[in-house]
Amino acid sequence: MATTEERMRILRMIQEGKITAEEGAKLLAALRESRKDPRQGGVTVSRGGKGMLRVRVTDMITGKAKVSVNLPMGLVDAGMSIASQYAPDVNFTQIADAIRSGEIEGKIVDVIDEEDGEHIEVFID
Repeated sequence: MATTEERMRILRMIQEGKITAEEGAKLLAALRESRKDPRQGGVTVSRGGKGMLRVRVTDMITGKAKVSVNLPMGLVDAGMSIASQYAPDVNFTQIADAIRSGEIEGKIVDVIDEEDGEHIEVFID
């Protein structure tokens, strides 16, 4: 079962406009599924449910954070599913598999978008 803190974190992301209500519902459903016992046909929690996937977008001019999202590792599959809608050319299945196996951690993405003046960083910890 999902903890109250995890559910509240998702609801806050909806309230703050970081994700849509539909995306929040998918995350809540994934969180519920991730807590099921794998022997009963549930989904296995990614990396044992430990750690976070963190996404930070910073305005390069002001230095202020524009977006800061912390996603429990147990929700990686749902997050990757949502992300795939926005970047269909990226192999999110391969990325999720690498995260689950523990092959990657620390800063995994560091991109400067000069056109929009943004610095995008993604961390696994």
